[in-house]
Amino acid sequence: MRKLYIFLSVFWLSVFSSCNEDFLNRSLLDEVDAAEYWKTPSDLELYVNQFYTSFPAWGGWDGGIFWFDSNSDNMTHYSVNNHLAGRTTIPASGSWSYGSIRSVNILLSKYQSVEAPFSEYQQFVGEGRFFRAYFYFNLVKNYGDVPWVDKPLNVDSEELYSNRTPRNELIDHILEDLDSAIAYMAPGANLGGNRLNQEIAQLFKSRVALYEGTWEKYHAGTPFGVDGSDGSKYFQIAAEAAEAVMNSGNYSVYSTGDPEKDYWHLFNQKDYSGNTEIMLWKRYNTDLGMSHNGQRYLARVGGGRGISKALVDSYLCTDGKPIAVSPDYQGDADLVAVVANRDARLQQTIYTPGDPMTVEGGEVTRAFEKSDLDATGESNCPTGYQIFKGADPDFEQHKGSYLSETGSIIFRYAEALLNFAEAKAELGTLSQGDLDKSINLLRARVNMSPLELSSITTDPNWDFPGLSPLLNEIRRERRVELAAEGYRYDDLMRWRAHALFVNKRIKGVKFNQSDFPDLDVHVDNDGYVDPLQTQIPNGFQFDPNRDYLRPISTQELTLNDHLTQNPGWEN
Repeated sequence: MRKLYIFLSVFWLSVFSSCNEDFLNRSLLDEVDAAEYWKTPSDLELYVNQFYTSFPAWGGWDGGIFWFDSNSDNMTHYSVNNHLAGRTTIPASGSWSYGSIRSVNILLSKYQSVEAPFSEYQQFVGEGRFFRAYFYFNLVKNYGDVPWVDKPLNVDSEELYSNRTPRNELIDHILEDLDSAIAYMAPGANLGGNRLNQEIAQLFKSRVALYEGTWEKYHAGTPFGVDGSDGSKYFQIAAEAAEAVMNSGNYSVYSTGDPEKDYWHLFNQKDYSGNTEIMLWKRYNTDLGMSHNGQRYLARVGGGRGISKALVDSYLCTDGKPIAVSPDYQGDADLVAVVANRDARLQQTIYTPGDPMTVEGGEVTRAFEKSDLDATGESNCPTGYQIFKGADPDFEQHKGSYLSETGSIIFRYAEALLNFAEAKAELGTLSQGDLDKSINLLRARVNMSPLELSSITTDPNWDFPGLSPLLNEIRRERRVELAAEGYRYDDLMRWRAHALFVNKRIKGVKFNQSDFPDLDVHVDNDGYVDPLQTQIPNGFQFDPNRDYLRPISTQELTLNDHLTQNPGWEN
């Protein structure tokens, strides 16, 4: 009981300190210095468990990860995203936080006190190294250069007033931590899907390296670039790390042989313990008081979010050709036409007429007819493309509050395949064999035409006309496979892809007044729903010379005069 009290004290003090930007001025937590702690492997396990709450998950009243693309051109909330709109301001306080990093550093400074062979607790040391990498990567994505701190500090530590460490040096530190995590943690086959493992660290390593490689390449020559580096070394690291996951033999693309449902079903399961694609997930159980309200939104109403026309238009037709040139394209006069002869992932991502919304006793008692375009508040679907991905029509999951038990996916194998293909394409070494063991496995799940190097169809509407056809198609595949999972914003930032949304607005379905006879809705000149027309009449005003990184708070700059503000935010 004493150790549990110690742990809870550490955990809650860590949480509170993470909300305080001057946490570095605090002394070490007295509780973790207690003589009886840091003695057993169980002490380390109990301590490191607190960091798992940092992963994205279902919340109280939200759609979980399936709303995370609302900060991108894939999806919108009924109110505009302020960062894309260029409305971010310099905060007075509370920008970056080192609270979680400080807590990990305590663990990494204490574990050698454990009175047991290292083999009995190396898993938890590896987890600590992983989490430090995870927390630092989030800081780098938001702020670029930040001070590197790898030990607990006290009020006299010189590091309290250190300079910002260059981002590429930070990435190298992060990769070193992940290499240690890979060496220390057990393979996934030995641990199941509720604990970090070796392959997850390899997957995350590929994510970090691919992010930095593309950031350095596409931001070169801008205030956000890295002098003397083009990012190429990171592409090799990303490809090798992703391929290590692929070669482990512990994971594969989930499929039951039903291309019309497998992709959708992947995201609405309660138990992923036997799923070969899900590498890490969070379990919910109403009997234990661990549940959420996600299905109260996804399976019942619009949730205040809607998929964008741009995302919908990116899905290929079943012949493997883009909608601009495929004879199979049926247009977008209504939802049925939109998904006809299209990549089956589209129909499993947006609601179309007849999709189940409520199932009771194995019978569909409510089916989707039309979107909640005419609803208000959190019931509204502002674009008319309503999110079906992640929805579970089981009435028991949404008949009341906090009854949803849909598991929360944190890492899945598909990302490794996509990271591998993109990194190899950036290196210029991607072969047909590479495509067949990566992207084409994802396409096969939905019975989609494979991507062939020798026969890529030109798309007059490619998002990146200055890049090769291959890179355009790989980026398309990433957008489609990972739609509504929260990857898109990071991809836009690392690719320096502001041209896709600056001075533009997110559009929705082709509006049909007969479906909503009493609804007065904003549409553009071509008749497409234009939900943000009055909020941002000139489109998103994201500033490419400023908004790729967040501003550092005034308080941080005042506390440490060695810090400098991010580009574009100096005045």
